[in-house]
Amino acid sequence: MINGSFGPKHKGPLVSALPRTFSLSVLASADEGSSDDEPPGRSSLALAIPTAKSGGRGRGNSKNGHGKHNGSNGHAASAPASRRNGKASSADTIAAPASTTPQSSAGPFIISPRTREFMARCFPEVTDAQWNDWKWQLRMRIRDAQMLARVLNLTDDELSTVNQLGGQLPVGITPYCASLLDPDDSLQGLRKTLVPTSGEFLHTPAEADDPLAEDADSPVPGLVHRYPDRVLFLVTSFCAVYCRYCTRSRLVGKTGEYHFNHKQFQAAIDYIAAHPEIRDVLISGGDPLTMNDDKIEWLLSRLRAIPHVEFIRIGSKVPVVLPQRITPAFCEMLKKYHPFWMSVHFMHPDEVTPEVAQACGRLADAGVPLGSQTVLNAGVNDDVETMKRLMHGLLKIRVRPYYIYQCDPIPGSSHFRTPIEKGLEIMEGLRGHTTGYAVPQFVIDGPGGGGKIPLQPNYFIGRDGDDVLLRNYEGKIFRYPDPIARA
Repeated sequence: MINGSFGPKHKGPLVSALPRTFSLSVLASADEGSSDDEPPGRSSLALAIPTAKSGGRGRGNSKNGHGKHNGSNGHAASAPASRRNGKASSADTIAAPASTTPQSSAGPFIISPRTREFMARCFPEVTDAQWNDWKWQLRMRIRDAQMLARVLNLTDDELSTVNQLGGQLPVGITPYCASLLDPDDSLQGLRKTLVPTSGEFLHTPAEADDPLAEDADSPVPGLVHRYPDRVLFLVTSFCAVYCRYCTRSRLVGKTGEYHFNHKQFQAAIDYIAAHPEIRDVLISGGDPLTMNDDKIEWLLSRLRAIPHVEFIRIGSKVPVVLPQRITPAFCEMLKKYHPFWMSVHFMHPDEVTPEVAQACGRLADAGVPLGSQTVLNAGVNDDVETMKRLMHGLLKIRVRPYYIYQCDPIPGSSHFRTPIEKGLEIMEGLRGHTTGYAVPQFVIDGPGGGGKIPLQPNYFIGRDGDDVLLRNYEGKIFRYPDPIARA
């Protein structure tokens, strides 16, 4: 139940989150004195909320948080009247995505009508220039109960959980990302992935701080060398937003801001240079795109200078939750380091907005192949229709669906995890029912360091003499001639 005393209508003081104490394992500790980079900024401004425009009480009762979101980006309740029920009128000024308007990836940043409505309600004094400044977005991240309650009508459970997080994964939501959250529906899919609930305090025996055993495969701080020809390079513990199901919740959000550590990074680069079997480097964290252009280029240039490094990737959620970061200058810089790829973390079709289409369009126009990575979450994207809409939306903005991950067993994630059969059901609902480009791989990252293990429905039934029996997407059985070799 929504408690009306906690939210945009409430004018009284609210309790902020408790102080946190942290420790790091893979990344070097922030107090080692070896960081030489200033963060994007730490100052914040008060959120001025005109209460007359605040939403009333709401109750989340829709399946997967989708049931009552039928307008643009799935938010009928707060979308302009001209776009309700998903139908745009001539009065609607929403910009077309990059897939239909080639020019949309260039020029000024897009601000969609939904975003403008949120700005007027929650940031009425903010200019377009401020809103489109990615460093302003990072400075203004929503990080505690008081700020969160200025943009959402919080349930008692949400408010209590935020105030009890202590040393667990903190709250962090960019203003842009907050504009996608339903202020009244606590069961909205995206809201569940970003706003903590008491389920995070339930730890089951199967869960572990480092379920993938990354620390055990770390030859130098910040580098994970598990597969023969590739490494994972963790360059920051800072993210633009903190997903509540995060695999590296033991690491991310622990420094308050990102730190660029030349000494540590050089040790990792030296290791890569000394191991000629490494041909593929995945830069991750945290989120590498929260670093400044010159710092990212420092890393890319040194990796590209290693002769046996053929393939460089960055894993990021920034294009989805901070599209303002994808500037023309940033994309021009990336062009110098091809072949360069990017894996982008999408969770729900509501994230495929005009702003995100523009950001992905800029990257694609710069020659950066984009692949999506999606974590299967209960009540968020664990049904065929939602996942299909997401995959179709991604193809429209030139992002190739790549992975659907089973949610990793980190502490406090049991309310997000689904049965393995649910992932297989979704794969059956995609394969054959839509274009093959829209069908990613369903994988489990093997606990204890087993690596990615692909799973798929069993279409191979067996052998009948010289024939192989196969099942298609409709459930029909077909014989394929495959004679057994005989002497």
